[in-house]
Amino acid sequence: MARAWEVDPSVSFEKRLGKSAKELGVSEGRNECPDIWQLSNGDIAVIGRDLTENYGGRLPEDVVIGPDERLVVIPGLMLRAAKTDIADA
Repeated sequence: MARAWEVDPSVSFEKRLGKSAKELGVSEGRNECPDIWQLSNGDIAVIGRDLTENYGGRLPEDVVIGPDERLVVIPGLMLRAAKTDIADA
């Protein structure tokens, strides 16, 4: 059965949303760089810490993490900084 949405791994990174982790003071270098990027097809890529196992057993009832998905966490400051780069619905 086809999924309603599928990832296109052939698209490229288009632009950072918000500021870099270094600019926001939440990273000291390349080993810890959470980030938010718009891809060339409009999808969003989020780089964060994988906490799938930590949250997997205590998800809200209507939340499911698929076998090929991961729950990642980024600093809230990063998403707030990206707000001006995210189009309204």
